[in-house]
Amino acid sequence: MPEYFIIADILGIIAFSISGFLVAIKNKLDILGILIASTLTALGGGIIRDAILSIHPFAFTAIHPALTLSISVALVFIFKIYKKDDIERKWIFVVSDTVGLVAFSIAGALMAIDANFNFFGIIILSFITAVGGGVARDIMINQVPAVLISDFYSCLEFLTYLEL
Repeated sequence: MPEYFIIADILGIIAFSISGFLVAIKNKLDILGILIASTLTALGGGIIRDAILSIHPFAFTAIHPALTLSISVALVFIFKIYKKDDIERKWIFVVSDTVGLVAFSIAGALMAIDANFNFFGIIILSFITAVGGGVARDIMINQVPAVLISDFYSCLEFLTYLEL
């Protein structure tokens, strides 16, 4: 794997594990639900991406995804970030979601370029990598995926593609 991919993947996992944790707390999930929501948010998009590329999921073949996820969730719990009121309006949620979207968009684009995809394939794989885990999490908790109802996500995705 290219060095830039590893860096983008680690940043995305940290950011989306925090984001998934906060969404799980907002929806009053138990500890198992919190762990599943965090894991699905942080690793789901990459697993879907790797399935499309017909390769073994990177999250299952390397040690750093699970280790990064575990440390991130533990730190969020230790620092009691989940005790904040009105989580989605807090800066930590917005920052973690933004960083995760950008990092995973870059990781998906790098993988698509490495697979010799055309421009359309690069855009689609980048998008699926960025929002796949959050969509799976939202479906699991019986919500309309946030990417479909919030202008926040479309603006970030558009800005990311302009920088490619």
